Amino acid sequence: MKKPTVIVIAGPTASGKSNLAVKLAKKINGEIISADSMQIYKEMDIGTAKISKEEMQEIEHYMIDVVYPNKRYSVSTYKKEAENCIQKILDKGKVPIICGGTGLYIDSLIYGIDFQEEEIDEKYRNKLNEIAETEGLEKLYNYALQIDPEAMKKISKNDKKRIIRVLEIYHKTGKTKTEQNIESRKKGVEYDYKVFAINMDRELLYNRINKRVDKMIADGLIEEVRHIVKEYKEFPTAMQGLGYKEVVEYIEGNITKEEMIEKIKMETRRYAKRQITWFKKNKETYWLNGMDSLEKNIKTIIQRIKE
Repeated sequence: MKKPTVIVIAGPTASGKSNLAVKLAKKINGEIISADSMQIYKEMDIGTAKISKEEMQEIEHYMIDVVYPNKRYSVSTYKKEAENCIQKILDKGKVPIICGGTGLYIDSLIYGIDFQEEEIDEKYRNKLNEIAETEGLEKLYNYALQIDPEAMKKISKNDKKRIIRVLEIYHKTGKTKTEQNIESRKKGVEYDYKVFAINMDRELLYNRINKRVDKMIADGLIEEVRHIVKEYKEFPTAMQGLGYKEVVEYIEGNITKEEMIEKIKMETRRYAKRQITWFKKNKETYWLNGMDSLEKNIKTIIQRIKE
């Protein structure tokens, strides 16, 4: 029996994924499921470049504004809820379109990876954070590299959150993240995922990122962060988002406004580079040229899913 088709539109930040997904959804009677680990948070709109109601053009969107910033949200929860959304869209007789740049979220779906929900060992996590602060993140990175070299191929030396995650999994289960992923993939997937990713000239992409950051500042990103910090007491994962942690640094007086803006731009450019590297690891990804017209890319997607 043929598996139902699910379209995935991935790629780096600021490459035009959301606009393409909306135009495609209008053309093929689709609905969109976000695969963005920051857009799941309510009240975090400007810094996540969250799609507006007008930009949605009456196309139903899922997995946006799911939880408040003071709540922890895991890949495991995302996978479960996103698969429920896929089935809901299919039951309507429509085409599910996954759209976003969080590689881990997308991999959890297309490879059927069941990330186990281990209880967090706060004592161990605090110990790792302390090592990162006092002895440097590189020490944790090298430790994780010894434990799970395969998983570390996809993780930047600056990605504290994911480095710590690799160490936590091994500490808690005695298995590496890679071993867990291999075991969970054996179950297979229910859907036929057709994966597309947008790429474009690097200089053009970086210019788009820089302009987007300037617009975020003009639109009130600093005020948005001030409100969230005032409203909520703790942020298990929300304030790790690009743009947010840098604004917090500025609010706390650790950097100037100019330094904050440059840091957000630089870190976002680095993140975009990591996203491209991540999606290139999936050999079945079909790359779309971000310089081509929307019409041309939509036509390409429709042709590919019919093959």
